[in-house]
This record gives sequence, structure tokens and C-alpha cells, in this order.
Amino acid sequence: MAAQGDDKLSYGAVDFLQNLALRALIGAIRLLPFRWRAPLCGFVTARLIAPFAGYDRRIRANLALVWPDLTEAEIRHLVTRVSHNAGATLIEVYSGAAFRKAVAPSPVLGEGVASLIAAKERGQGVLLISGHFGNYDVARAVLSSLGHPVGALYRPFRNGYFDAHYRATISAIGTPIFPRGRRGLAEMVKFLRAGGMVGMLIDQYMTRSPQLDFMGHPARTATSAADLALKYGLLLVPVYGRRNPASPTGFELIVEPPVPHSDPLTMTQALNASLEAQVRAHPEQWLWIHNRWKT
Repeated sequence: MAAQGDDKLSYGAVDFLQNLALRALIGAIRLLPFRWRAPLCGFVTARLIAPFAGYDRRIRANLALVWPDLTEAEIRHLVTRVSHNAGATLIEVYSGAAFRKAVAPSPVLGEGVASLIAAKERGQGVLLISGHFGNYDVARAVLSSLGHPVGALYRPFRNGYFDAHYRATISAIGTPIFPRGRRGLAEMVKFLRAGGMVGMLIDQYMTRSPQLDFMGHPARTATSAADLALKYGLLLVPVYGRRNPASPTGFELIVEPPVPHSDPLTMTQALNASLEAQVRAHPEQWLWIHNRWKT
């Protein structure tokens, strides 16, 4: 993602009309009870949007690269479930406060929970690292509800009108929110050095980043999280908001042990390996729509 600050936002007439249209559509969906929104948007995305937007082709291409021995039935199943998860996640995040309230009681599992508590007690900043898996904002919602505010780095929309709406919506899940760009980065570092927690995603192709292994193939992966952890003495903790139908909330928050400090490449490869283990166990929950392995 390209860095982008508030000075790049656009406030033209077209932006105003687009904002009205998008907010009307989202507003109509949000009139539904929260429990209906994710199934509906997941169904619409999987059955209507994905085939026309080319999501199906991208998912198939990525599966052919990583798992060439899948049967056609297995591929069709994953194509549908991956698109469904993408649509469900989108409307969940856009549900803001309703989403936070619904997932706040989710069980928190994993060996890294004690490390988070200890870091807060000693005033050490924490980077919570995840990917586009399950719903990545579950960690923010759950931990913030437990009294551990979690900030997030986000990319502003160019449409300034809609960006203000979007920022207010995701702020209802947890604060603070840091826009990508020099100013946002400076604010985020200040928050982390004061002992705060910030969530980051690392599973998108980043030009000019080193080639590291992911799912058995080289994928350009930014080392920025590890760089920050080493520079400012931060804890680097993999976390996942994993869907689980057996959970009362439909989710469980997985908190893994912190990645030991060594060097940026080794630490980032450990983060890739952590995410890969989750994807291999629950492939339908990862966003295979991304062009993760560009050549």
C-alpha cells in the first residue's frame, strides 16, 4: 500500500456523490440485525460479486500455485468460502460498535496472553501482527473491551467525505487510529513508546521488500514491524481473530508467544510461518484473493 496522508484526500463533487451512494448502501445493510449482516454480505460476495470481479480466477490461480493437487470439488469449496469470508469481514468491520459488542466476549486463547499482560504492567509497547485471516479486527475489539486499547494503522480513502465516515466507524471498534503517512507513523511510534498496542497486517505484496518464504513460495514481505520492534524495544506478537462456529460469538482470539528479537529478516520469516500455519489449518479463512506471489 502506498503511504497516504490527509493532504491527499479529495473533496470534489464526484467524491460527495460517491460518498452519498456508498453510505446509503452501507446504511441499508446496517438496518438489518447484526447477526444477519455477515451471512447476507458473504452470500452476495461469493455468489454475485466474486465471479464478476475476477476473485474466482485469482483464488484458483493462487491455489494452483500452492496446492496443485487439490480436486475440483475442493477448489470450488474454497473459492466459495474464501469469497464468503471476505464479504462477511467487510460488513463486520463496517458495523463498528455493533461488531465490537458482538465479539467482545470471544474466548482468548494461546500462550501469548501472559506476555501481553506482563508487557502492559511494565509499560512496554506491543505490535500485534496478523494477516487477512478470519476477521483481523477481532483482536482490536476484544482486547480494547478488556481494557487494553489497541491502535491500528490504516490507509485513508482518497474520498475525503467517505474517509471521515469510515474512520469514525472503525474508531468505534478501538482507538487510536493512525493514517498511513509520516504524521500517522510519528503518532503511532509515540503511542507505542508510551506502552500502547498497535495492530498491523503483513500479508500483502510490498514492492522492494525482501523475498521471504510463504506457503512454500517466495513472497515480498515488509520487515517494518520487525524493524520497529527492534528499534523501540517492542513486543512482536502474532494474533488471529479466527472464526469458530462452536464459540458463542462465532470467533476466538488466538494470541501466540512473542517472536524473539534477532534480526528483521528472521523475525519477519517467523511471522510468515505463524500465519502460514493458520492458513494451512483453516484455508477458507484467508484472503486468497490477494496477488500475494507476484512474479
